[in-house]
Amino acid sequence: MPTPNPPSGAGAPPPGTPAVIYRKGLDLKDAVAGALSADYDSALVEAIKSAGYRHDAGRLTVHLAREFGFCYGVDRAVDYAYQARQRFADRPVFLTGEIIHNPDVNDKLRAAGIRFLSDPGESADRLGPGDVVILPAFGVSVGELADFQARGCTLVDTTCGSVLNVWKNVIRYARDGYTALIHGKYKHEETRATASQALTFPGGRYLVVLDHAEADLVCDYIRHGGDAAAFLDRFGHAVSPGFDPDRDLVRVGLANQTTMLMTESLAIGVAVGQAMRDRYGDADLAAHYRAFDTICSATQERQDAVVSLLDQEPVDLMVVIGGYNSSNTCNLARLCGARVPTYHIADASCLVSGQTIRHRPVGPARGGPSEIESAGWLPSGAITIGLTAGASTPNAIVGRVVQRLADLTAAAG
Repeated sequence: MPTPNPPSGAGAPPPGTPAVIYRKGLDLKDAVAGALSADYDSALVEAIKSAGYRHDAGRLTVHLAREFGFCYGVDRAVDYAYQARQRFADRPVFLTGEIIHNPDVNDKLRAAGIRFLSDPGESADRLGPGDVVILPAFGVSVGELADFQARGCTLVDTTCGSVLNVWKNVIRYARDGYTALIHGKYKHEETRATASQALTFPGGRYLVVLDHAEADLVCDYIRHGGDAAAFLDRFGHAVSPGFDPDRDLVRVGLANQTTMLMTESLAIGVAVGQAMRDRYGDADLAAHYRAFDTICSATQERQDAVVSLLDQEPVDLMVVIGGYNSSNTCNLARLCGARVPTYHIADASCLVSGQTIRHRPVGPARGGPSEIESAGWLPSGAITIGLTAGASTPNAIVGRVVQRLADLTAAAG
């Protein structure tokens, strides 16, 4: 339960003091608003939005997706981090890892003196009551949270509400004896945290599937059974301890990492539901399969917006901006790449010249090279570029990319 905010500048609590958890900010929103605006806003982006999400500069036309960039959860997480740094100016402030998947944002937090427990030389083992720990928008596992509390750390919890909604359903599944089937990346911070929620009840189970192909293997086992040892060889890295597919795929509840491709999450849900029907029949479906809508609204809005842009505007290519390890950004690039030539870039520095671009290859969720260099990416003559950005990308970066595009097309015009 949240406790009252201590006075600004308060020192470390005495040993044995119960951990304090801040979940609704630190009463410094107005105090940090100027710094946030200076670091992340863009006058150019605001002008483009006011002009119907279109920007014309010589031979260049840019169409900006109607929903892009920072979502509410990311904006809130970064806001709380700035508040924490100001509130606890006299105490060490840590992040468990990246607060969001954007290198520019994380570097700014490092520059402000916030230390990352994931960085070389840092360790949670040395934390104590004098330390402040910021929990990222992805959340942390049940075990990590318990450890921070046991150490008496002051915690600033920025976990996104959409993530918390998924957790509630996973906990409900575990309580009622259903295995949580999670569409996500098993190494992703959010999915690890979500999976841990299933273990809060005795006998709780989870299984993580990356994509439709993996879900099809699960569906096949649901329908026909199979070799349990072979199944665990395939999924052993992504299941709860002691997982037994013959026991734990009889009752399944669907969940997802909130940043996955919405259409794929929905398709997996349909496929698993059909497999359960085939095995147990319509009459008994509810006893074997549950699914709740846990698609993040911001993720869905950004994906819908880019599809709408491509439906309405004839673009020569798409530029998708965001961290290369940002799941929602990679999925935006996948959507665009299925329609037009698409370049997923981290920031404006990736636009090396009118001939050369550095970008992450657009591909399946399994990934591949983190960055490659391509030549001849920018056509001559009049060019129309579609633009969007992942939910972890601030407007300042979007604005710098638009300006760089204008500069390159002017120089080559």
